[in-house]
Amino acid sequence: MTTRRTALTLGAALVTAALSYPAMAADTVKIIDNVELSGTGVTSGSMWQKGVDLAVKEINAAGGILGRQIAITHQDNQSQAQIAKAVATRAADEDPYVMLGPIFSGDVNVAMSVAAESEIPMIMGGEAVNLTTQGNQYVFRTSFSQANAMPKVAAYLAKAGIKSVAIVWVANDFGKGGRDTIISELGKRGIKVAADISTEPGQMDFTAAVVNAAKSNADALFAYTNEEESARLLIALRKLGYTKPIYGETVLTSQRVIELAGGAANGAKGHVGLSVDAPNPLVQEFGRKFKAAYGMNSDHNGIKGYTAVYIVKAITERIGKFDRKAFAKALHGATLLAKDYPGVLMDVTYDDKGDLNRESYLVEVKDGKQVITEVLPPLGKQ
Repeated sequence: MTTRRTALTLGAALVTAALSYPAMAADTVKIIDNVELSGTGVTSGSMWQKGVDLAVKEINAAGGILGRQIAITHQDNQSQAQIAKAVATRAADEDPYVMLGPIFSGDVNVAMSVAAESEIPMIMGGEAVNLTTQGNQYVFRTSFSQANAMPKVAAYLAKAGIKSVAIVWVANDFGKGGRDTIISELGKRGIKVAADISTEPGQMDFTAAVVNAAKSNADALFAYTNEEESARLLIALRKLGYTKPIYGETVLTSQRVIELAGGAANGAKGHVGLSVDAPNPLVQEFGRKFKAAYGMNSDHNGIKGYTAVYIVKAITERIGKFDRKAFAKALHGATLLAKDYPGVLMDVTYDDKGDLNRESYLVEVKDGKQVITEVLPPLGKQ
């Protein structure tokens, strides 16, 4: 408790306004969401929040979880690691059943120690490899780990005949983890890294990155940056006349990037773990409900937030009680089938680290839309 109080004191000046919790009735299920609602992660965080809220509304309307209504509180971590840690610390003091978020890997990395110390399950949206390799038994993903996604990307590039790649990545935990993993997977397939170009979070001008990528004469470019930066990179690539194929993983071809980049996104290709355009009736129905509720299309973060809440419902109903230790134990190694738990949208299996495995998709942006070009089975089932 001393460590928790110390962290709270250090962060108090920054988060006072964000950390005012309403009293929760004893017959509710308290869930606290530690999410990026401002700063560089606002695009991801706002989508995640909308997905969470849609799921909570549906579940409560259907009777809640084991007869209890969900009481959700969203707390803005401002896309800053020290604030994410303070939010998690205060959330733990409020004794929730589950914590959701954060999304940015750097924010997850500091918040998840609080979950472990407090023995509170944390269902987060980060993708960096190291998040689930530290032995934390209370942290679970809603998306692929880079270790599961990048082999699919590298295989895709090899199949397309790519022999060399210029990599443009963002210098944060998310970007560094993706960069390291894709380089390893490319090497296994004999694909050369012709240029290794780091960029800054929130970077505005990508001219130098594009010029350096072009000078490398690589067969293709692989982009691994956050939403706003990905859009700016695509615009710069088109503006400066880059004509080589452009590939990415999850973010590059996401709905928000397409909206921000406009026509510059056309032709971008990649691998995505989640898409409302997937040939899956449950996912497509979610997409329609999301658009009806918010007047916009959901990206992968909206799906992650939505399924996170339904995972809480599914596992709690499976164990038949509100027990955080039992919840964490049950989710490790669990298989959730969409036919039994429609809210999870897709069949999913968790391993003993909190990583998940399910089908995913190859996509291309055509006429301002993400078009699924191939369905890939879960790893190990090819």
